[in-house]
Amino acid sequence: MNVFAPISTIMSTDLVTVNPEANLREVKEIFDTHTFHHLPVVHFRKIVGIVSRTDMDRFVGGLKKGNGASELLETTRVEEIMTKGLGKLEPDDRINVALEIFSKNWFHALPVVQNDELVGIVTTQDIIRTLLNEKPKEPHMVYEDL
Repeated sequence: MNVFAPISTIMSTDLVTVNPEANLREVKEIFDTHTFHHLPVVHFRKIVGIVSRTDMDRFVGGLKKGNGASELLETTRVEEIMTKGLGKLEPDDRINVALEIFSKNWFHALPVVQNDELVGIVTTQDIIRTLLNEKPKEPHMVYEDL
């Protein structure tokens, strides 16, 4: 993988998003029907946070069945559990910039923005998949002077 390639070469652009006022039942349904792990939260096309499958699992895991759990999913908004203050990338940023950010932080997804609008997302899984799909390079022959 060329770590100096632009992030736009590996980012996902076919995104499902929610707004900050969406309730957690909506978010749970999205995660139940898709395989991705990060859901961008946008307000008028601007990224305001990300909610992860782990965020939802922690919230749902803390609910006790029968004690208003279903109602709590209806009344709790995504903005109450989403991660805010995210780092952001631009499409022309290099993959090595994302690697550096991921290596220094605990999150696994970064929004990609252009002119303050969300245009994609890149995850640690995108980078791993790119590495796994890369064909091995030709071995280098080493010649020694005799």
